[in-house]
Amino acid sequence: MSAPVDAPEAGFSAALRAATTDDHRTAERDGFLVGLMRGSLPIDAYVDFARQLWFVYDTLENAARARRSDPAVGAFVDAALERRPAIEADLAVLDGPDWRDALVARPATTAYVERLRWVASAWSGNLVAHHYTRYLGDLSGGVHIGRALARAYGLDETSGLSFYRFDRIDDPVAYKEHYRARLDTMPWTDTERDHVTEEVRRAYGLNTALLAELAAAWVPAGDVDAERPGERDQPHRG
Repeated sequence: MSAPVDAPEAGFSAALRAATTDDHRTAERDGFLVGLMRGSLPIDAYVDFARQLWFVYDTLENAARARRSDPAVGAFVDAALERRPAIEADLAVLDGPDWRDALVARPATTAYVERLRWVASAWSGNLVAHHYTRYLGDLSGGVHIGRALARAYGLDETSGLSFYRFDRIDDPVAYKEHYRARLDTMPWTDTERDHVTEEVRRAYGLNTALLAELAAAWVPAGDVDAERPGERDQPHRG
């Protein structure tokens, strides 16, 4: 009889995903996103959301480009992921040619951006944590959200939903698997991996705070349906 083969040890990406499951569930049950996906909020709520995302991605993508010579950051930076050009295209449609004049960061957005600016000059693993949180989320639940918004508001990639299209990524599932494989090969110590996990959780918290602020502005008080999504409203985690 041959000796039993040990099962491969789960990599860091699997441990990271498990450690942030609750954070992800909190985000996906957000009343603002659920209201948008159901079409129960005005289109202006979606425009407000796009404006806030512009600040986040402008800061994140500038930081990533500036740090791409760092081996850890450079392993993940990919122009195919960048969302700022898509957001700007959406805002040009939704807000018109003077869309920049309407950009006003909400307090939660400002707090998010301030953290990203700190991350930009801190240990590179912190920047990878925010990169991972945003882009793998966009390739997973974000695609589901985009489809729901298309149904709810009659939009498409030419009329305000460019953000949710990744034209340069043919196979999002394969891309995410490759991304996670790169995470597994990062030469981080256990302590450094803990720091990455903590920063991913912080990124989730900043995003949740932003969504909560948008909900306070746009979701009618006592809108139980928006606060209790059904299975069809929940983005899928990739």
